[in-house]
Formats: sequence, structure tokens, C-alpha cells
Amino acid sequence: MKGRNMSRWRDPAKDPRAEEKTALITPEGYARMQSTRDFLWRVRHPELAQKVREAAANGDRSENADYTYNKRELNRTLARIRFLDQRLEVLKVVDRPPADPQRVYFGAWVTLEDEAGEESCWRLVGPDEADAGQGLLSIDAPRARLLLGRRLDDEVLLPTPEGEAAFVITDIRYAEI
Repeated sequence: MKGRNMSRWRDPAKDPRAEEKTALITPEGYARMQSTRDFLWRVRHPELAQKVREAAANGDRSENADYTYNKRELNRTLARIRFLDQRLEVLKVVDRPPADPQRVYFGAWVTLEDEAGEESCWRLVGPDEADAGQGLLSIDAPRARLLLGRRLDDEVLLPTPEGEAAFVITDIRYAEI
């Protein structure tokens, strides 16, 4: 294992191996990120700052677990706010359907049918709003890349936990703006 340090953290901004995230986002995703940022700044930050002040007033900070915990949470909150500020600044909101709505592009809801006739529906969204549990697939995901540009009734081979499987695109729709 010489020369392989698997646990070493690398700054994605400085790591040449890090993939660049797509800077696209849906209007709903942007609103959620902005709402999270506003909540952290207007509600969470003042709460934690107050707790830190109260804990600091109790004396010796080095042995004050309440102070240490709240200070750490405050720093995490401030780091998250900085990250959201930077990310929101570079994101491009895609707020209209593509020129050819008969093809799969960013923001599309795509219904897929497998060989057994079971359907699943996925929406292609930005990496900041991806959530497989809600059917939101990152545009950067291999599965999404295989769907891009496809048309209704196209058959596509997609990766699954069991290997590749054939799916047919049965519906493509875009959200009303």
C-alpha cells in the first residue's frame, strides 16, 4: 500500500482529478438553496451566536463542552453559508423548456419502462438538487448522460445494480414555468 493514502482529504478546487459540477439548476432548486441559505443566516446563525455568548459567559472555555459544541456548530454554519453564497453566484437557472421539447434535456421529466413493464420517472436536474429518493437525477450522473438527447420511444441501455438493462422512454415532459 506504499504511496496510497486513501483517507487524505483533497480540496476539490485544487485537485486536478476532481470533476467540475455542472452549474445548471432548476428554478425550484435555486429557490430551495436560497431558502436554506437565508434560514442559516437569519435563524440558525443568530441562535448559535447567542448560545456561544452564553456559554462563554460561564467561565473557562477550555473545559466548557457547551461552548466548544456551539462554537463548532457556528463555524460549520458559517462555512455552509459561504459555500452556498459561492455556489449560488455561479449557478445558471434554466427557466424555460428547450427548443426541441421532444428530446431529453436538462429539466425534463423522463418516464422509463423496463422489460417487465414497470415504469419509473426521473427528472434531470443540477448536481446541487439531485435526490434519488425523490426521482431527481443529477445531469452529471452516468445514467442521465445516457438519456440526454434521446427521443420518445427510444430504447436505452442504462446501468443498474444488476448490470445493464434496457429501458424504453415512454414520456418526456417539462415543468410549466
